[in-house]
Amino acid sequence: MKKLFLVLICFLGVSSMANANQEKIAAGGFVHSVYFWLNNPESKQEREAFEKHLTKFINASKYVKTKHIGTKASSPRDVVDSSYDYCLIVTFANKEEQDKYQSEDVHLTFVKDAAYLWKDVVVYDSNSIL
Repeated sequence: MKKLFLVLICFLGVSSMANANQEKIAAGGFVHSVYFWLNNPESKQEREAFEKHLTKFINASKYVKTKHIGTKASSPRDVVDSSYDYCLIVTFANKEEQDKYQSEDVHLTFVKDAAYLWKDVVVYDSNSIL
């Protein structure tokens, strides 16, 4: 019984230490997740053009708080949708900042200049509750 108690205490201590290293988006924060399906995902030239447009836009945004640009990972599980080519996940302090981002010149320019590269886009927006 004493050993079980010590194991439990150690587990809880390690578990809380691991969680202490996690960063969280503050309550009221806004997460904007965008998934892109390219017209020609096998074209190296078009992938490079897309990455250039996307990186230029995100690096110039006045409102983005954190950013992630990625490609699909190899995660062969039934619940994982790996049909997209690129994802963009950005966070904002609040919805109002995200609304400003939507009409920001660099965002509008990105859509105008790069839309020819994709055939579909899906967006998932969420409000942080932590």
